Amino acid sequence: MKRWRCLLLGLGAGLLLGYQVALAEAPRTVVIGSDVAEILAMLDALEGVVGRDDTSQYPERVAALPSVGYLRQLAAEGILSLAPERLIVGAAAGPREVLAQLEAVGVEVVRIEQGANLAALPAKIRAVASAIGRDDAGDALVSEIEAKFATLEAQRQTTQGPGPSAMFLLSHSGMTPMAAGRDTAGQAVIEAAGARNAFASFNGYKAVGAEALVNVAPEVVIATRSGLEGIGGEAQLWQLPGLAMTPAGHARNLVVCDDQALLGFGPRTPTTLMALHSALRSAVTDTTNEEGCWRVTS
Repeated sequence: MKRWRCLLLGLGAGLLLGYQVALAEAPRTVVIGSDVAEILAMLDALEGVVGRDDTSQYPERVAALPSVGYLRQLAAEGILSLAPERLIVGAAAGPREVLAQLEAVGVEVVRIEQGANLAALPAKIRAVASAIGRDDAGDALVSEIEAKFATLEAQRQTTQGPGPSAMFLLSHSGMTPMAAGRDTAGQAVIEAAGARNAFASFNGYKAVGAEALVNVAPEVVIATRSGLEGIGGEAQLWQLPGLAMTPAGHARNLVVCDDQALLGFGPRTPTTLMALHSALRSAVTDTTNEEGCWRVTS
């Protein structure tokens, strides 16, 4: 009995030592880009991660890390203050000169080239998984994501008639609200959710006047939670020139989505698109949802 106890204690000590060594070997890592951060979290690979950028706010374990600033306006000094050995950066990270400076002083910079594109999400997951040596976990996560895309497609196929004409409103505090046109993330999520972009006649994001709003007559407004807060809430939204004279304005038809869950093009995006599809097709009011998308009617 004593011999077995010693063997078990020895085995336990060996496993603990191995776990501690594994933790010690995880390089000090700063992650740049909410999509990359969420993929790392889904792969259970946050060991060694010591910093993030401003957009990386999910899950809470990531949000609790110190931020090195906005992903497009990085500064070498702020990043180096965390003494990183490695950066894992999304496609939008920059400036390039800053990343080059970091490489020049010996910081490994792993670039995940797949950007804000729904079709590229599986390849993005595999790229992150390969960078950290977790290919099998990456393949498993890709299978989950592809199953969710298949469910979304099935949802779209079972709905009757064309989707509603939607306006995706981009807004931040202090900026003029803009509508999403062609070749934007806003249009991508509208179409993925089975709706039609009311402003597909122009490229990019543009401020639109009252006459343009009345002419295109959107049936529903899609806004992000922070965007809605940026213009002062729902009451201020319907005060935008011309919006009250549209079908969306008459019905006060609004769908609100979590910013990064919808537009981050990370692991949460397929589920959020399913929620958006349901919200666009449902008359149910749900203002208690903390993630995804929910419809607000008043």
